[in-house]
Amino acid sequence: MKKIKYLSLASILLLFCNCVFAQVKIDTVAENMLIYQRTVGGWPKAVGDVKVDYHKHLSEPARMATIEDASRNDATLDNNATYKEINYLVKAFKATSNKAYLLSAERGIRYLLKAQYPNGGWPQYYPDSSLYRSQITYNDDAMINTLNTLYDVAYKINDFDVVSPELRAPASQAVEKGIDCILKTQIRVNGKLTVWAQQYNHKTLQPEMARKFELVGLSGEESVDIIRFLMRLNNPSPAIKAAIANGVEWFKAVKITGFKVEDIKDSAQPTGRDRILIEDPSSVIWARYYEIGTNKPFFSGRNSVKVYDMKLIENERRAGYAWYGSWPQALLTKEYPEWALKHARNN
Repeated sequence: MKKIKYLSLASILLLFCNCVFAQVKIDTVAENMLIYQRTVGGWPKAVGDVKVDYHKHLSEPARMATIEDASRNDATLDNNATYKEINYLVKAFKATSNKAYLLSAERGIRYLLKAQYPNGGWPQYYPDSSLYRSQITYNDDAMINTLNTLYDVAYKINDFDVVSPELRAPASQAVEKGIDCILKTQIRVNGKLTVWAQQYNHKTLQPEMARKFELVGLSGEESVDIIRFLMRLNNPSPAIKAAIANGVEWFKAVKITGFKVEDIKDSAQPTGRDRILIEDPSSVIWARYYEIGTNKPFFSGRNSVKVYDMKLIENERRAGYAWYGSWPQALLTKEYPEWALKHARNN
């Protein structure tokens, strides 16, 4: 007669857990995002001076230290932080059915809703309001990334159909307030709408300087994605259409033809490289900053002195910041004409 082997209770529990967790798929990037999420619901872009890298394996001590840092006051919308994690986690949930990823994304969405000002704008950081972090920030698309995410939540676009239905109405309301803020912050010169500055005072809605070299001016980069966001909207109002059309007209008026930017090696410079403007008859570019009222491109180093020639600022800033670019090119040649044609047909 065969002896019957009996398993201990601990062994039974271990087998049960192995069966359960074997069915839960893991995404290693998403797992690291869970670890870095702050108590307030958002994510940092860096810890100290070290950029967060979700592809990097964390040792157990590093993992525990990161979890213990959850209460740090460094959650931000800057450099794609929080927006990036929410979008990734939603897609990771769809791919794995791992509920932890969806719950984390929903916490991130609630963070975005909480961070919005009553006037519809978003700060660069929340809740940290030190320095320029409290300013309404279009710089590096902080506010526009947020609005695009909440728009996807509200209308169940780009995999956001999986999030809690309870978030849709608040997301829709936040988007409407954000649109109102965009319309109020579009800068008028002599009664005519132009484009937007990088950042604004969160109370007065007046343009403000942020970092020492980011002076008040019309933005040739950030304004592009503001217009793109407005072009996403269904049934745009006359005010939204006017904001888009005037912004596009401004970009056409301030384009710089016959020059291009080139990065070169230069051992004589402190950085070992330089950025110069050279003639190119086939090139069309735009400046990062234009002076309000004159539309003159301008530049500034860390001394905050406005100059009108890139050569006049220090090499570190000249070679280390995007002073010129082709940001509106696709908008002007393809996206806006298609949008205008579509809405002309709908009228």
